[in-house]
Amino acid sequence: MPLSGGTDTPLDRALAAGDRALEAGDLLVALRSYDAARGLAPNAAAPLVGLARVRVAKADVALDYGAGKGNAEIVAARAMLQRAVTLSSDSAAAEVELGRVLLLLGDAAGAMENLHRAVALAPREAEAHSVLGVALLATGHAEGAVAELRTAASLDMGSAARHGNLGTAFLMNGKVADAVKEYELQARLADGDARAHSDLGTALLAGAGDHDLTRGIEELKRAVALDGSRATFHSNLGYALQLEGNLPEGIAEYRRALSIDPRLASAWINLATALAKDPKTRAEARKALGEAQRLDPTDPRVKANLSELDALEHGSVTH
Repeated sequence: MPLSGGTDTPLDRALAAGDRALEAGDLLVALRSYDAARGLAPNAAAPLVGLARVRVAKADVALDYGAGKGNAEIVAARAMLQRAVTLSSDSAAAEVELGRVLLLLGDAAGAMENLHRAVALAPREAEAHSVLGVALLATGHAEGAVAELRTAASLDMGSAARHGNLGTAFLMNGKVADAVKEYELQARLADGDARAHSDLGTALLAGAGDHDLTRGIEELKRAVALDGSRATFHSNLGYALQLEGNLPEGIAEYRRALSIDPRLASAWINLATALAKDPKTRAEARKALGEAQRLDPTDPRVKANLSELDALEHGSVTH
């Protein structure tokens, strides 16, 4: 949401310069511009919103729920935005940004009031609906999230991110075909975005046919080719290859995932399920489950897989 009001006042010029610099990733110029705006209007909300956006950008955390917990920059941004909301009760931008920061801090319930107010203040603003939809997803209100994210996508049809978020909401509602359609739009609009192809690939794995699996593997391979540094991309590809029956390549992808992030419990579990199929590698499968259990002793998948492995080793289960 732009912070300038579109006029040619010194304040709007400073805010517009900050917006342009932030979009270009030039945080130093953005900071100076918003600081200049604050000097011109010390009691206005917009400069504080801009400065808070710079703080969030400096934190360089994934824009995912809870990703900013304990981050000093995110905490500082929250204080700035709370001040901005106090200064202006009708600033949709301040309400949206405070809601977004609260989501980063893992406080979805706390974000709701700000985000509902933002939507009421700016019903035609796609970002307000989008962030509210993400908050609804984070609090388990998947149906409400679909409505908000559908509105956001209709208001900003050329945004890959809007279609991706709507796809996730559909997937959480069990509407796989609808999710795939939205993820296809996301991947088409952002062909160079690895996450877009990963989203589409994982959704296709939830389909019922062999064609879906084949397409899913192609998309997941595309994601890995675009960004081979993400452990989850390798783990997802490993799972798809395992579903296809290609255990050697699936196991290799799990190992690549764990070499990148040895704390990825799901990769240890998936590796164990693949290794357990061969009597010669069941001891290693047990070690992999031990690693997963050490990372999360409460994960029910570990207990279930250990029980199945016990049964396999005692010959009481046939496949």
